[in-house]
Amino acid sequence: MSLFRGGPANRGRTVALIVGVVTFVGAGGWFAGSQMQSPADAAAAHQVPKAGPVTIAVVRQKLTASVVTQGSVEFGAPHAISLSGPVGSPDASGDAQATAQLVTKLPTEGATLREGSVLMQVSGRPVFVLRGPVPMYRTLGPGMSGDDVRQLQGALRRLGHDPGAVSGNYRQGTAAAVNHWYESKGYTPLEPGAADASRLGDLQAAVSQAQLALLSARNGGGTGSGSGSGAGSGSDAATRALELHAAQQQLNQANAALSAFTAGYGTKVPAGEVVFLPDLPVRVDKVKARLGAAPDGEVATVTSADVVVQAVVPGTDGAALRKGMAARIETGDGTRVNGVVSRVGGPGAPAGDTTGDAEKGAGGEADAGDGGGSAPGDPSAPVPVVISVPDPGTLRNQAGLSAKVTVDVGASKGAVLVVPLAAVRTSADGQARVGVLRAGKVVDVRVTVGLSAAGLVAVTADGGSLDEGDQVVVGT
Repeated sequence: MSLFRGGPANRGRTVALIVGVVTFVGAGGWFAGSQMQSPADAAAAHQVPKAGPVTIAVVRQKLTASVVTQGSVEFGAPHAISLSGPVGSPDASGDAQATAQLVTKLPTEGATLREGSVLMQVSGRPVFVLRGPVPMYRTLGPGMSGDDVRQLQGALRRLGHDPGAVSGNYRQGTAAAVNHWYESKGYTPLEPGAADASRLGDLQAAVSQAQLALLSARNGGGTGSGSGSGAGSGSDAATRALELHAAQQQLNQANAALSAFTAGYGTKVPAGEVVFLPDLPVRVDKVKARLGAAPDGEVATVTSADVVVQAVVPGTDGAALRKGMAARIETGDGTRVNGVVSRVGGPGAPAGDTTGDAEKGAGGEADAGDGGGSAPGDPSAPVPVVISVPDPGTLRNQAGLSAKVTVDVGASKGAVLVVPLAAVRTSADGQARVGVLRAGKVVDVRVTVGLSAAGLVAVTADGGSLDEGDQVVVGT
């Protein structure tokens, strides 16, 4: 049978159909062939491409190294206060009016104490605050001497009550100044009590009696006028001599006792009525005494009126800090103030460099330092840092809150070439190098490194070329 039966039109349609079938079959075969792979071709297609270097562009910028830490806003120089003895008349004086030692007025928390301020009251008597490095450790009164007396005299003079010479000797001028001081504050000075006055009267009477006895001894006798035997006359003279000697000794002893007593007789400052502090003014931070209780142990803790931020940094950061470096302080509510590093390390640590200027590195930019206030040893050991705040503003009312502290420990002189720390490696000869990708190849360039901060380091090409925009290798 012929496929082209019929007219020309039928034959044309038949040819078109045959061509279409052939085209479809060919396309299907091509598609199947393109999607089918041999095992070797499939494995080759799934191989990981050969790794190339990972690079980052060299940039030019100013570099600043900073130490950042969290600290606590505090008042500086905390100092615990205890009373050194009783207030008022001590029991040892024999005064029948001695009273119990009970707190009758507490210190005021947050109050500022200046020289001459009253910290608290015990049994209605004051506890004054005065400036001086020697602690109050005894009752001061007439006849005493020492550095504590000199401190008292200096404080009296500063308060406007002239004690006379600031000699360290407690005499009547000092006693008079103490009287004026107490009375100006509305308190009664501790003058001699009834027992002391009675004792003084007894001693004065003893002196008078001894004087009369001596006078009688001098005027007594009459048997030695020359009448009677020589033996009798000599015996009477010896008796009178003995009586005169005894009367003189009695007078000397009475005068000595009176002098010793009057040397300490007068207005005294009880050991518990003055607290000497090295620096004033101070701020009452915590009150530990209880109203109506005995003032035993610590009665309060005072601090300086200065605001500080206490922080702790790792030893590696502490080595970069110096006393006098500027600091920026920011609290959670957005308060920002400026501060100054006032101490690096514990209270006994060396002050360190007071200039606050970092050493200059070989690359012309500031070095981060070569060891600050931290002690040698474990570089990860924590180092305490104190930041003083000269102008605290509202920070004064935020004691106890945390604050972010930032201290810039070094800065480059303007813009410098900067690469990631990962790009710098040290060769066997100790020379720092970076790898630069050029024309598909990695070229070693010797560099001198400078300041580093936040994972970046300043570099200067040493015997090669390194420009902004060059691609340095940081990995593969």
